Amino acid sequence: VQLQASGGGLVQAGGSLRLSCAASGRTFSSYNMGWFRQAPGKEREFVSAITAMGRHTNYALSVKGRFTISRDNAKNTIDLQMNSLKPEDTAVYFCAAGGGDIWNSLQPINYWGRGTLVTVSS
Repeated sequence: VQLQASGGGLVQAGGSLRLSCAASGRTFSSYNMGWFRQAPGKEREFVSAITAMGRHTNYALSVKGRFTISRDNAKNTIDLQMNSLKPEDTAVYFCAAGGGDIWNSLQPINYWGRGTLVTVSS
């Protein structure tokens, strides 16, 4: 599975962005998928995940209520709708396909996509 994230950009605090991750490969619908982010000088952290059929989702406490993850297995895509953005959401966002469950940050991660930069100005 190859993953490519897009949709990042510069937005003011309180604004919204929608990230998308396009996947190639016939086995996309068999993977739990998720988003992670890495801010400058910090470790990569879990943001959100969704089960293979899209029935269950999980969110980091820092984004719960503001971000929404979704997927379209017919199009091999997952999206992350980000609302009420804060400067602390500034990071490079990565999509991932994991072998683990969504309650354990998808660990172990099988595939990483290239990141997309989100910058939130105050």
